Amino acid sequence: MSRTVAFHTLGCKLNFAETSTIARNLQAEGFEKVGFPEAADLYVINTCSVTDNADKSCRYAVRQAQRANPEGYIAVVGCYAQLKPEEIAAIPGVDLVLGATEKFNLTKYLDSLDKEDQGQVHSCEIEAADFYVSSYAIGDRTRAFLKVQDGCDYKCTYCTIPLARGISRSDTLENVLKNAREISEQGIREIVLTGVNIGDYGKGEFGNKRHEHTFLDLVRALDEVPGLERLRISSIEPNLLLEEIIQCVAESRHFVPHFHIPLQSGSNDILKKMRRRYLRELYSEKVRLIRKYMPEACIGVDVIVGFPGESESHFMETYEFLHALDINYLHVFTYSERPNTPAASMDGVVSQEDRAKRSKMLRSLSVKKRRAFYQSQLEEEFDVLFEGENKKGYIHGFTANYVKVQMPWDPALVGQLRKVRLKEIDASGLVRGEFVTTLVPEFSGE
Repeated sequence: MSRTVAFHTLGCKLNFAETSTIARNLQAEGFEKVGFPEAADLYVINTCSVTDNADKSCRYAVRQAQRANPEGYIAVVGCYAQLKPEEIAAIPGVDLVLGATEKFNLTKYLDSLDKEDQGQVHSCEIEAADFYVSSYAIGDRTRAFLKVQDGCDYKCTYCTIPLARGISRSDTLENVLKNAREISEQGIREIVLTGVNIGDYGKGEFGNKRHEHTFLDLVRALDEVPGLERLRISSIEPNLLLEEIIQCVAESRHFVPHFHIPLQSGSNDILKKMRRRYLRELYSEKVRLIRKYMPEACIGVDVIVGFPGESESHFMETYEFLHALDINYLHVFTYSERPNTPAASMDGVVSQEDRAKRSKMLRSLSVKKRRAFYQSQLEEEFDVLFEGENKKGYIHGFTANYVKVQMPWDPALVGQLRKVRLKEIDASGLVRGEFVTTLVPEFSGE
């Protein structure tokens, strides 16, 4: 009788790609995958370290697994496991903790699934995370997440990712293309490129500073892969988003007109305290260039509120900057102190009340920006890629430029591209439309 395994992923698209790779490794060893938190012999929880909810989220997932099967073996891996392995091992029910270099070797620690009184820890000094493990997520979603890069050499004062994932390193161009072809052969219509700092793509497995290929080379090469349909860039630093990349995406057959570009603050004073590698003027220029080449593009922005030293005037600088900027939605993060980061000991701590107020203001701005963007797209026709979840009788899908469309649930639409004319914005803030054609013909790759 085969053993069963359930997976739970916290955090980013990169984590989903890595969880999927770990799942394939376990399935090759004879494990049968079940949903989380169903009863399973083994639970694998892939953790995140970006916010102060990492501890709470991890503990909650462990409790869910224990309720489903009190005798289930629980392995915790990922970024939080690298940063706080002993803390996680002490959580009741946790049997195994694997850090950055060991998470892909999970199978070698599973000779026995007998529970112990104390969790085992197999971690490392982060300097040892100097090799690259290729990953992609497929089978769980309509789109695939393809990892092309890992780690980060930036030293942003609020961020734990370099401590959790190590130096910047990349997959080979040949291997990325091979993985992209494998994904395409499975009938997946959209690939999202992921990594910690994907614009830094090109550094070798051991942090080699010699760039054999650049991110621009990768974009050009992927655009030539036969059979691919949609390619999307998950997130890219503004200082690494070259005009040539923007122009290449605009002229591409497969890359979609959607950019997600971290800003973090619209105040140059705060950007300097964060040790970001640009000022707001450069960010404005990148938005201008995108609009020059792709007026219809969707532009998303990451922003942090409540960073130490952020006065009311600093925040209003950010608010007014974003209000005037031709962008379409925001991902708003409330600053949280992360251990072992320079920002955690900075003066000028912003009260939780002010952090919450500022976050609410920017989230409201995001709603207005997104609605205005959706409004501008009404009466246009787009190919919409529909996803696989039935949400209260509706199916959701996205246009290439990231308009979220809501239609009555029809299982025949799952994973399909259909031509839709966008008609109205409904009460939920999503777009309703009408079908223009039947199924889009199978993509020929020509």
